[in-house]
Amino acid sequence: MKEDFLHFLWLFQYFDKKDLCTTQGETLSVLQVGNHNANAGADFSLGKVKIGGVDWAGDIEIHLKSSDWNAHQHQRNPAYNNVILHVVWQDDAPALRADNTPMPTLELKGRTDPKWLDQYQVLLNNKDVIPCARQFASVKTIQKLAMLDKALAKRLEDKAFLLRALLVKNKQDWDETTYQVLAKNFGFKVNSEPFLRLSQGLPLKVLRKSQDNIFQLEALLLGQAGLLDDKPNAEKVEDEYIARLRKEHHFLQRKHRLEDEQMSYEHWKFMRLRPTNFPTIRLAQFASLIHQQQNLFSLFFNNDYKTLVKKLQVSQSAYWQQHYTPGKAAKKSVPLLGKGSIENIVINTVVPLLVLYAKEKKQDEYMERATGFLEYIKAENNHILRMWEDLGLKVKTAFDSQALIELYNNFCTPRKCLQCSIGISIIKNPN
Repeated sequence: MKEDFLHFLWLFQYFDKKDLCTTQGETLSVLQVGNHNANAGADFSLGKVKIGGVDWAGDIEIHLKSSDWNAHQHQRNPAYNNVILHVVWQDDAPALRADNTPMPTLELKGRTDPKWLDQYQVLLNNKDVIPCARQFASVKTIQKLAMLDKALAKRLEDKAFLLRALLVKNKQDWDETTYQVLAKNFGFKVNSEPFLRLSQGLPLKVLRKSQDNIFQLEALLLGQAGLLDDKPNAEKVEDEYIARLRKEHHFLQRKHRLEDEQMSYEHWKFMRLRPTNFPTIRLAQFASLIHQQQNLFSLFFNNDYKTLVKKLQVSQSAYWQQHYTPGKAAKKSVPLLGKGSIENIVINTVVPLLVLYAKEKKQDEYMERATGFLEYIKAENNHILRMWEDLGLKVKTAFDSQALIELYNNFCTPRKCLQCSIGISIIKNPN
């Protein structure tokens, strides 16, 4: 058994409360379970109980065995001086306060339905990748949908939390933050961090001075990325366009004092990438988007889904429609920014930014717009979603797929069944 099972029992009061008393024989009533604490200190704060007719307010500490109190030296830790009740599975030794008086203790072992513990152990210890796979069909649809809503909310909040660090670093500048988040997304996982670093060393205000000139935008982005320089240990390749870009970059670099921010070829990954995902092509497309859109923040926040997608359908300049890398012509025309890439940008850039804005500005309509965008996009197709479909779920939109990816990665894989309404339903209603 893990301690989180006891947290679950206490939080939802899933135990027999008839003639409730402490192990010292005093009558006990639970008035308020308290707030679950994930940080240091007691497990629940702001709890309220009545012991022997006296009301107590304070913390609740939970252990598998009462002897864990002394083993963890809680009696010597001032952070536990406010504990009013010790909840344990088994009372195997007295728990003492700092003044050596006994800590009021509640033992749950004899007050819990053994079927619940058995079912919990089945979920915890079976070999299925999705712990509840064998019982999944027995769970009511409303409980599944409720958990999907919870999982999606967590996924969106976690993504927004990561973006908030950028917003703080940018001193609440939404334009700069939008630019950096979009740049990171253009790296499409493999080159996301180099793209972010590039955008942080090449501020949006610098690019805006060349916004009407696509050639200068390419020179700045590709030049500061170090991708106009020769590939290490490779034969020197030169053509007129790249020579002009390099010359323009040197001029603009000195003009805007960007020498110390230039990256190098080694920062970028090309191996095992499809040529359409080469950072050279993505940077050319990024330059085109900045060239065509005067304000990225306004683009994402003031358009409906169909208009947004249409405006994201940018084409790179003529040179990069014929070249994947500098100086080497492609055998066929280079594809433009495709539908899948645009949907990826909406899912991983636009939606998290809308969620962050909704939270920062306390404007729920942006949260609704974010989830609404996900319902326009067809679900991804990967092995995680195929596992859920094998269990009978219909995965239609990105709303569904994003929720199920979160559920699998952060609930099923770490076996957090007690934080999942599907798992709780199975534990409470064993077959």
